[in-house]
Amino acid sequence: MATNILESDEWRKAVDYSITDEDIERQRQLLGFDQAASTREYIQTATEDNIRNFAHGCGDDNPLFCDPDYARGTRWGGVIAPGMMVAQINAPMKGDPVPDEIKRLRKSLFKGVHVFVSGSTWDFYRPVRPGDTIYSFNGDESCEVKQSEFAGRSVIKVRRDVKVNQRGEVVAVYRILSVLTERKTAAKKGKYAAIEPQTYIDDDIAAIDAIYADEQVLGAGKRWFEDVEPGDAIGKMAKGPLTVTDVICFHAGGYGFVPYAPTVGRLAYKNRKRIPAFYIKNEHGIPDVAQRLHWDPKWAQAIGNPMAYDYGVMRENYLFHFLSDWAGDDGIVVHVHDEIRKFNYMGDTQTLTGQVLAKREEGGRNLVDVAVKFVNQRGDETVRGTATIALPSKGQPFPLYPEVPQELAEKAARMMARHWELSRK
Repeated sequence: MATNILESDEWRKAVDYSITDEDIERQRQLLGFDQAASTREYIQTATEDNIRNFAHGCGDDNPLFCDPDYARGTRWGGVIAPGMMVAQINAPMKGDPVPDEIKRLRKSLFKGVHVFVSGSTWDFYRPVRPGDTIYSFNGDESCEVKQSEFAGRSVIKVRRDVKVNQRGEVVAVYRILSVLTERKTAAKKGKYAAIEPQTYIDDDIAAIDAIYADEQVLGAGKRWFEDVEPGDAIGKMAKGPLTVTDVICFHAGGYGFVPYAPTVGRLAYKNRKRIPAFYIKNEHGIPDVAQRLHWDPKWAQAIGNPMAYDYGVMRENYLFHFLSDWAGDDGIVVHVHDEIRKFNYMGDTQTLTGQVLAKREEGGRNLVDVAVKFVNQRGDETVRGTATIALPSKGQPFPLYPEVPQELAEKAARMMARHWELSRK
């Protein structure tokens, strides 16, 4: 017989974990420590196929990412990956053993506490091409305690991931802003409990379809720096209505489950032994992953949400889709900052719009700063973002990526050299 999740001992145990002062102090002691990332993502080496599949998982059909024949005729000479895909590519980097003190600080840190992505900052230094294997090293940069409107006491943490290719070249730096919240507090507050699932009539779907029909990939067209002015609109894009199918497609495109690694059968059994707090019985008594809040409405409701919702990283990739459509084949998205301000619930539709904020010449490059926002069908701004795009100019038709800061480039070279040294042993 099915049981009410809210009344089960399993649920009470799952939501009973708290953010403690000891957790916060230990987290602060970890700041500034970088280590080689040993995680093995679903994708470790980029290929034409997995680049296309990732783009399609985001609803992106840009031929620069998806059509090798087309891409060979561009300045890049072949397919390149959407910039943010590099976050989902990782081969294990070998490094020196983690000191015992760091292991002690990390053990059971923030155990049973819910984590969600609240934003990120990206700096891009070169494209990912088929054949590139991506490694990374990372560490936490900051930790701040705040009162969240959703879940009371929370911890805001920023982690820096440095993504490096097999040649030791820095591809991108990805700073991830995560919010850690107590499940029990979120469930009690129920701030968004009054939100009802959106329903649509045929006219509503037709209006969304009209936006899709008007979307344009600039592609081989030129957006000259000289022709862009502050205040210019940068287009309109739709994403939604959000369905579980969208989440499945994003995973199928290459968004893995690392580090929690939900899986099937014997491997799932082993994973339950590894991280038991991650598994909470559903209403049928079956242990299932806490991550299912992205597709299981009952579990989402049990921890304070009205229904299941997307991953924040999905909308971050939708943002890159919007920017790269506007920039064209020759433009380069060099910097992105985004803030995930509201949840994107099943059934929600996001409309993306943006405008040019400023234009400038810096370091020999012609740069345009833009602002983008996502607004749902309730009129809520769910994402706010800014970006910098290097555009072609009449005098410089092929803009370049920025130089990697020397200190970072040297550290990446040392980390990869150590990886290859350890690989020979």
